[in-house]
Amino acid sequence: MMEHILQFDQHLFHLLNGEWHNAFFDAMLPYWRDKKTWIPLYFLAGAYLVYRFRMRAVFFILATALAVGLADTASSRGFKKHVKRLRPCQETELQADLRLLTGCGRSYSFTSSHAANHFAMAAFIAMVLGRAFRRIRWPLFLWAATIAYGQVYVGVHYPLDVIAGGLLGWLIGFIVAKVYLRLGWARLDAAA
Repeated sequence: MMEHILQFDQHLFHLLNGEWHNAFFDAMLPYWRDKKTWIPLYFLAGAYLVYRFRMRAVFFILATALAVGLADTASSRGFKKHVKRLRPCQETELQADLRLLTGCGRSYSFTSSHAANHFAMAAFIAMVLGRAFRRIRWPLFLWAATIAYGQVYVGVHYPLDVIAGGLLGWLIGFIVAKVYLRLGWARLDAAA
């Protein structure tokens, strides 16, 4: 059973990384999935929140960082260390067909930390702010999904890595949001 799942995962990887490519995604996705691309947005969003909501925003930002940090730790120090799945760009038998559009990375592949981190952030923000700002929910998850897709497209993760990472991040973001809301920490949506 597991062998069939892994074969399908490799087949899907070849479609997403090889056959279904285009010049626009080739140019955009290496930057889109790069965490450094989003630093200015995080800084501006954080600065706006602090300006608008003062101390309530600080708790929200810290809780968001906690969700991302837990997701990253669970992915990098939990799953990757124990599963030890090689990245597609580390597999010697895939080298001939691989389209590597960015650096390969040195860590293992399962689960994708990019997917876990971005889905944790999306889930946390969607749950905490989504009640007052309903229109942000789907764009947040679409944003996280496109970053996860970019990991496969550029050749550094298999589809199963990003699916598992996304589910892990979503679960952690959901749990942190539940705790945050239960504790009643200076909710931003109360001021909306």
